[in-house]
Amino acid sequence: MTVFKNISQTQNVRWIDARFDLKDPKWGEKAYQEGHIEGAVFWDLEKDLSDMEATGGRHPMPSKEKLTRLIEKSGLDPKDEVVIYDQGGAPYAARAWWLLKYAGFENAFISKKGFEALKKEGFKTTQEIPGTPAAQVELSFDDSVYADQSYVKQIINGDELGILLDARSAERYAGISEPIDPVAGRIPGARNFDWEQLVDHRGEFTEEVDFSNVLQKNEPAVVYCGSGVTAAALYAMLAHKGYTSLRLYAGSFSDWITDEKNVVEIDANEQTAPMGDAAKGILAKLIEEGYSGEMLMKKFEYEKSLLEKK
Repeated sequence: MTVFKNISQTQNVRWIDARFDLKDPKWGEKAYQEGHIEGAVFWDLEKDLSDMEATGGRHPMPSKEKLTRLIEKSGLDPKDEVVIYDQGGAPYAARAWWLLKYAGFENAFISKKGFEALKKEGFKTTQEIPGTPAAQVELSFDDSVYADQSYVKQIINGDELGILLDARSAERYAGISEPIDPVAGRIPGARNFDWEQLVDHRGEFTEEVDFSNVLQKNEPAVVYCGSGVTAAALYAMLAHKGYTSLRLYAGSFSDWITDEKNVVEIDANEQTAPMGDAAKGILAKLIEEGYSGEMLMKKFEYEKSLLEKK
């Protein structure tokens, strides 16, 4: 199936702007207000594409009810051709695309080019917020693309067929480094394909990727990452390359480690030092204060360094 598309200026599509920056969560909305593709609505990773008050990892996916309200507020219909862009080479448009796929949209696509590239190609931009009338829709959610912690356990126990595919860096997969979550390592039996390998030197997604070393076309797979965001980019490219039996573990590793009974694998002799109670307390406090992503990592390392100096 086609997921990533080059869009022509003559195409009549509905646009979604999904720009975001984990280091500066307010940046995406500000950038949208300063200029966006004409007609585009804005979907924020943490306000729209996640339910930060729910459980299920660091970026819990919105409920079906909340996703329905977002789609209706945006005036979208499952029959629409929808194109989503972000800043380019980022996973946020893929997150929005996967949620639309989950909601039954069959004509949703990710723009191969980010906002600045689209602007250079001559797409009309504006600061005007589109006055799109709200819609009323009946959505047919496709639960076959979704996996929760229970489903992952069934794969590990052999009750379901499937490969677990970790989209994080090799260092995080191996348990050598864990800058965000309080536990290092991976879900048992998972294979690894760093999602950043999907992005070329221009900062655009490339189709010149080979997944044959980690997954065969006939193997069902559950893709995960740290919080379910970057895994959406890997899921999208796998779908684009013809892999059909795919699920996204929306809670991902940050959800997996919430249950102390869940086993975590590491590569031998490469485990990071265990996190003490004081450091765990700092991390919990920062997460409660709303820090996430790289900003959480940097703030945590700073606070931890102050603790170590005492």
